[in-house]
Amino acid sequence: MPRPIRCRRIEKMPAFRSFSPDDVKPAESVFMTVDEYETLRLLDDEGLTQEACAVRMNVARTTVTAIYDSARKKVAEALVHGKRLLITGGCCEFSPVEICQNIMEKGTKTMRIAVTYENGEIFQHFGHTEAFKLYDVEDGKIAGEQIVPTNGRGHGALAGFLNAVKADALICGGIGMGAQIALADAGIRLYAGVQGSADEAAKALAEGTLQYDPDARCDHHEHHDGDCGHDHCGDHHCAGHN
Repeated sequence: MPRPIRCRRIEKMPAFRSFSPDDVKPAESVFMTVDEYETLRLLDDEGLTQEACAVRMNVARTTVTAIYDSARKKVAEALVHGKRLLITGGCCEFSPVEICQNIMEKGTKTMRIAVTYENGEIFQHFGHTEAFKLYDVEDGKIAGEQIVPTNGRGHGALAGFLNAVKADALICGGIGMGAQIALADAGIRLYAGVQGSADEAAKALAEGTLQYDPDARCDHHEHHDGDCGHDHCGDHHCAGHN
């Protein structure tokens, strides 16, 4: 029986998720995982040794070597053959995110909803939200509520923040494509394009009646590194050693 794969720690998620040649329309795509991207960032951009990279990613040096070799081959394939390069997925875990207050205990059968929050309403720009309101749902009803400030985190840390507070779902207004991918990779269900009362939206989701727009985009902030939040990694089924 093969040994389970150990999740790779990701410190900084890619600000850009897709790369394509300008002079041709690529017929094929190459998929690079987030942990492969991280080895390129640490080894080639930061200039770390493989030993130092292994410590930062919390894996063995031999694992870093294998991931790095795979990443380089994918970059070469995209460059040489004019393919689109997409970065998503992988067996990853968030770097620890510090939460500056106690979070209400979550039951084993509880669904935790997070809502971008401002003055009782759903804040419309995910990457700039200053607080989330958490709602714990049990048996289709709201059983607990808590407002949690993000303490200035934006763009690069909010998906990790939601993971740290054990959110299962997010209700928001606009959200960039990078953040959508980050949440999906982290296993957080997204309900975007929602406006109005945060309490009413959470109640509607608990009852299964929430109206939302799965194609909602935060184009207002697309100039900020291409998305409205992206630090994530994701495959909650990863465990074990490597």
